[in-house]
Amino acid sequence: MTRSISLAWLTIAPFNPLDMIPLAREIGYDGIGLRALPATPGDDVPPLLSDAHLRKKLRSLAAQHEIRFTDMEIIRIDEFFRIDKFLVFLDICAELSIPTVLVAGDDPDLSRLTASFACLCEQGKSRGVSPALEFMPWTSVHDAKKAHSIVHNAATDNGKIIVDTLHVARSSTTLQDLAAIPRDHLAYVQICDAPAPIPSTREGLIHTAREARLLPEQGGIELASILETLPKDLPVSIEIPNKEGHARYGKAQWAKDAYFLTQELLQKESLK
Repeated sequence: MTRSISLAWLTIAPFNPLDMIPLAREIGYDGIGLRALPATPGDDVPPLLSDAHLRKKLRSLAAQHEIRFTDMEIIRIDEFFRIDKFLVFLDICAELSIPTVLVAGDDPDLSRLTASFACLCEQGKSRGVSPALEFMPWTSVHDAKKAHSIVHNAATDNGKIIVDTLHVARSSTTLQDLAAIPRDHLAYVQICDAPAPIPSTREGLIHTAREARLLPEQGGIELASILETLPKDLPVSIEIPNKEGHARYGKAQWAKDAYFLTQELLQKESLK
């Protein structure tokens, strides 16, 4: 079964999204992810929220190259979450026909986090947008079981979960935990590899996630087992930021290598 494959924003970030579209089309990607809100203070993001002309050019270019916008980053739900702060973000997702919003859960009060996620889903539904919670081992939603619980308890029909192979390998998540997530609660899988040793500090985990991921089958993550456990039709987002790789090969070549090595991996799995 052929899966949809998109180029995640972080793989070649920072990068002009107007240049990202033709690059993705040339390589063979079906879509790209965008980022309009920073993941961390000082994060370099394009001015999608404020620049209507940029958004118009992106829509035109995406149509010309037959590239979809697959997701937008990032909404962080913390203890100070207020939905009114994100309504413009959701409106722009609707304007660009972006179906999925990546969500990180930072609020230590999981009941409140669940209520905030449900509120976000409610606002997204009328705009055709599905908030997707990504578990990350350094956040309050540190594994798949926790993400599944929050999405289930939020009790919305557009709440989703993102499975990142790095976070599967570096959290307490098991294959059984992944198999227990209903298909309609899964948004997509983010693919990357990483060194087998797991960093012992929060800073180390974040460094690998944002600057030192590896291309498929060049590290120690059991990618085959994860892919075998997840639905065969689940879309793929290639998220492989690597600062050294960018410097050594250039971002365009890195995106190309990431695509073709991921395709090889997926073809192997389809033959099993």
